[in-house]
Amino acid sequence: MNDVVVIGSINVDRSVGVPVGPLRGATLLGSDVLRGPGGKGANQAVALARLGRSVAMVGAVGSDADGDWMLSVLTAEGIDVSGVVRVAEPTGQAFIFVEPNGESTIVVSPGANGALTPAHLDLARDSIVNARCVLVQQEIPSETVERAVDLAGDLFVLNPAPARPVSRRVLERVDVLVPNRFELAGLTGEPVPGSLEGVERMALALDGPSTVIVTLGSDGCVVAECGLSVHVPAATVVPVDATAAGDTFCGALVDALLDGMSTTGAAAWASRVAAITVGRRGAQESIPFRAEME
Repeated sequence: MNDVVVIGSINVDRSVGVPVGPLRGATLLGSDVLRGPGGKGANQAVALARLGRSVAMVGAVGSDADGDWMLSVLTAEGIDVSGVVRVAEPTGQAFIFVEPNGESTIVVSPGANGALTPAHLDLARDSIVNARCVLVQQEIPSETVERAVDLAGDLFVLNPAPARPVSRRVLERVDVLVPNRFELAGLTGEPVPGSLEGVERMALALDGPSTVIVTLGSDGCVVAECGLSVHVPAATVVPVDATAAGDTFCGALVDALLDGMSTTGAAAWASRVAAITVGRRGAQESIPFRAEME
């Protein structure tokens, strides 16, 4: 039995540094292109594996060279890839524009990720049902997320990114929901909260999940549960590239929760681990190992 089954996307990232965020109609000169492994699902699986967890990945890649490469990358991390299927669509791609302050703009071409069906999850049923935690994101079809809800046997964590509607049935099954402020606004139908108080109010008002942890970048995160909210400050870091920070946070959060840590303590640990990621360039390349944290 694996500690965690991650159900989600597997991408090849192409990242370029830019002087400012891209604007409509603008042409920018950027830095050299950095090609690396990515995808929210794969990033979160790598974060967990590097923290010492036994991890299985359920996802889809193309029958192409990128798919071969991504499977070899995940296998080298010690991740069980028996639940990753090969499909006709090309392996997913992400195009990332990184600003000098570390903030990033990302465009994802789902490719094979969009071909991950509920039936593919059924092929990995035993692994999913028996995992201590199932961790899911939204770079895969909605109906596949719905099937994950049916199969998850214990702790179910959803990172609702990228932002899109989430069904009432899914929200009611989620144990821990981890949105950023934009995704939180999408779930509540309200404007994006500009203040910490606004984030806390919206998180507490969200009906369904027993715990909501809202990531706020350099402002840390907000933990909302049992009618109370706590602000957890971010660890201090000189920002380089925030591309995989949220994914690292999710992986580290699950790691701490499985160790029996309190939700607030787990969020503080996740913030520390994610801070290391922010201080490095790249997605998976930037994710730290447990030895670095100790």
